[in-house]
Amino acid sequence: MSMFCYQCQETAKNTGCTVKGVCGKNEEVAKLQDLLIYTCKGIAEIVTKANVDVTTISEINHEVLKSLFITITNANFDDGAIEEQIKKMMTLRDELKGQNSASDLNEAATFNVSGREQMLEKASAVGVLSTENEDVRSLRELIIYGLKGMAAYTHHALNIGKENKEIYAFVYEGLASTLNDGLSADELVALVLKTGEYGVAAMALLDEANTSKYGNPEITQVDIGVRNNPAILISGHDLTDLEQLLDQTQGTGVDVYTHSEMLPAHYYPFFKKYDNFAGNYGGSWWRQVDEFGPFNGPVLFTTNCIVPPRKDEIRDRIFTTGAAGFPACGHIEADENGKKDFKVIIDMAKQLPSPTEIETGSIVGGFAHNQVFALADKVVDAVKSGAIKKFFVMAGCDGRMKSREYYTEFAEKLPKDTVILTAGCAKYRYNKLPLGDIGGIPRVLDAGQCNDSYSLAVIALKLKEIFELEDVNELPIAYNIAWYEQKAVIVLLALLYLGVKNIHLGPTLPGFLSPNVAKVLVETFGIAGVGTVEDDIELFMA
Repeated sequence: MSMFCYQCQETAKNTGCTVKGVCGKNEEVAKLQDLLIYTCKGIAEIVTKANVDVTTISEINHEVLKSLFITITNANFDDGAIEEQIKKMMTLRDELKGQNSASDLNEAATFNVSGREQMLEKASAVGVLSTENEDVRSLRELIIYGLKGMAAYTHHALNIGKENKEIYAFVYEGLASTLNDGLSADELVALVLKTGEYGVAAMALLDEANTSKYGNPEITQVDIGVRNNPAILISGHDLTDLEQLLDQTQGTGVDVYTHSEMLPAHYYPFFKKYDNFAGNYGGSWWRQVDEFGPFNGPVLFTTNCIVPPRKDEIRDRIFTTGAAGFPACGHIEADENGKKDFKVIIDMAKQLPSPTEIETGSIVGGFAHNQVFALADKVVDAVKSGAIKKFFVMAGCDGRMKSREYYTEFAEKLPKDTVILTAGCAKYRYNKLPLGDIGGIPRVLDAGQCNDSYSLAVIALKLKEIFELEDVNELPIAYNIAWYEQKAVIVLLALLYLGVKNIHLGPTLPGFLSPNVAKVLVETFGIAGVGTVEDDIELFMA
């Protein structure tokens, strides 16, 4: 096979992409990403065996986060940029090794390659399948994918100036563990749960960063129509990029619209001061192939999820920044102070037509934990009176598969005395449906981005306290979660660490779970797949 990757839900035949990624990445990109991860493992080997104080290696900490982020599904397709990142990480690794003595280092800490061909040859030997035992491989990859999601959230917090040295230390511990052939399956399972523990810490850190700078999300109606001004569409997750773009577009006559996972930015009080912050355009990430055309203006990707554009005209209007990248698209780098100059994007917007309207109306969101706590009395009364029979956590990801229509149908057919708690782009399957409300409480409560699944966990723990329950699983809450990529993996591991059981995960269980590892998750945590809408609703409501 020319490559092997099975880290996302859409992996070919749910077993692995072996020629080209369903996401669109080619063989070279896949292999270079494998080598970048391996290089980070080598750094982790040095840090852990030399007992390096992570507070003394800030640049390495930050570059490891970025490297892990680069390899997340749909984040970076630019083989040249990934090659340069590998070279940077090898240089940092060798400098670290020269400054710290450590014995019995793994080959990941000592290999050297130069040039594309050598890199690809090395990558073929150190990729996912280099671990022969499928159960060990499965557990190692589960840790790696959790670390990728954790790195993404930690990277966003870092951009706002928030760090947690304990998270860095665990990232190195987790990476190094995947090189240790002496660890038993039980020890690797324990590390999987420890990954969930630090996933909670990473999401809490990002929540603190976002709310301390931008305020607590509040109930907000977001316009989904358009204005008659030239505009820029911003996608991804990074709020600091949005802030800088809004600052630079003020007074220029250029509007800014959010796309996909950037929608929840409208819920933060901070951003409401910008009169050119127009609304949200389009839906979930995978719909961009049809929606970027009629938008007409330039598009800025701050993170994943990029879908390779079908037309050069669209590609010419796409820009990336941070860990994101796509060949032949403009890339905006930050200066040494983290500032980015978006002038080229703004100038392009001024020369292009205003967006074509594709829908009208508004959608409501902003139900993060602080806002829900403000409504706690109302929610509790509705539960006690029987007006709300059950909450359904339907957080997670959206995707292209037809099987994901299950989630729209599930939401439509839920009894009218149930409420959906959501976060992430999974909400686009049902957040525009007329599902109504219960005594003024909307039946879809959108907490925000995928990292705001943390809010849903905090809400559940608060309800457990209010109702004086011993176990969070005694609450009238069911979990029917859709997943797609590695940020969803860390959310799942975080929920497992918090003790949440009987999570249904779909539309398919991860292809990277070996039969034995899947069995452990089923027997220990009650993880299950999805069935038919009718059968699942009957099961959940029983």
